[in-house]
Amino acid sequence: MLKWALIFFIVAVVAGALGFTGFAAATASIAQILFWVFIGLFLIALIAGLLGGRRRPRLR
Repeated sequence: MLKWALIFFIVAVVAGALGFTGFAAATASIAQILFWVFIGLFLIALIAGLLGGRRRPRLR
């Protein structure tokens, strides 16, 4: 998901440099939304991993 945010950011920068301001603003907004969704999912996974802890394997 971070990859898509980076792709949309690059497209926004190129579109802004070429003068497509409306398209650049739209792609920048999409990149920003994807970035924050990625950060949110990362934090949820991090907290779940910390709270879940490691389980010891059973010895037979």
